[in-house]
Amino acid sequence: MTNNVPTTMKAAVMHSIRDIRIETLPVPQIKEDEILVKVMAVGICGSDLHYYTDGRIGHYKVEKPIILGHECAGEVAAIGANVNRVKVGDRVAVEPGVTCGTCEACKEGRYNLCPDVEFLATPPVDGAFVQYIKMRQDFVFQIPDTLSYEEAALIEPFSVGIHAAARTKLQAGETVAIMGMGPVGLMAVAAAKAVGASKIIVTDLEPLRLEAAKEMGATHTINVAEQDPNDEISKITNGKGVDVAWETAGNPAALQSALSSLRRGGRLAIVGLPAQNEIPLNIPFIADNEVDIYGIFRYANTYPKGINFLSSGIVDAKKLVTDRYRLEDTMEAMERALNHKNECLKIVVYPNQ
Repeated sequence: MTNNVPTTMKAAVMHSIRDIRIETLPVPQIKEDEILVKVMAVGICGSDLHYYTDGRIGHYKVEKPIILGHECAGEVAAIGANVNRVKVGDRVAVEPGVTCGTCEACKEGRYNLCPDVEFLATPPVDGAFVQYIKMRQDFVFQIPDTLSYEEAALIEPFSVGIHAAARTKLQAGETVAIMGMGPVGLMAVAAAKAVGASKIIVTDLEPLRLEAAKEMGATHTINVAEQDPNDEISKITNGKGVDVAWETAGNPAALQSALSSLRRGGRLAIVGLPAQNEIPLNIPFIADNEVDIYGIFRYANTYPKGINFLSSGIVDAKKLVTDRYRLEDTMEAMERALNHKNECLKIVVYPNQ
């Protein structure tokens, strides 16, 4: 079933580092259990920038031309014969990682650990800087008319915060420190607010990001260029430390600070990925204080919660979108995200405008 779908589409293809070209490609052909989505909004993520500038993240390496972008939402343009979750014309958010559904991790409900996941814009899988993508129906979720496409695209980074909250067992009334107010960190603030954290303490270098964190629900902001974060957190918590800390920047100093901010028996989530594989941590502090440390890899079973919360209006996620670009200007958008972090928060590309 289709909705006047063309046979070709425009795509922003990265051929090499900092080289993105607009090309005409065939529109994907869907299988019986797949949905064709007309992409209406795609957010630029830190991982997109890593591939754009370095050509790799950890062991994931770009070895051929690739299409970036994985935070996306759009309109259902066509459905396969066995699709029963949505209909043509529905507005949807796309969860970008299709898993096998049969391995041990998938069966346990931790499908984010599926070894056979095909995740948009993770080599060699192409992403969403295109006019149309196909997706298996169980990774496509209807969104209400009150939620814009750009807000729906933000459900992906918001999901990381939801997952971090679940992994670290954050409870209503607890205190949390979040280190790094990039887009994931800002959406993590919203996740902490959704859970009901009593104090949400955030750190960053950029005043623009700290101000945005306040609007998302942060109760205390610390500019690490001007203040020692651990001294300030100690003052805010009366010397006790926070219950939970999330490092979302991928910065070694921020990770060490997050660990030091914890109370005895506190919980630490490592969300951000640093450039290097090994970082020194205070092992006696970890052992003496029985600190629980959680690795965070993407998310699982978060999209319905994310849609419900962002639809509630408790936070205005639209405020995070500071820059908007057409698909034809994708490389300009990437350069903007790379070089003007002090001026912009979230950059969104609109493939069908």
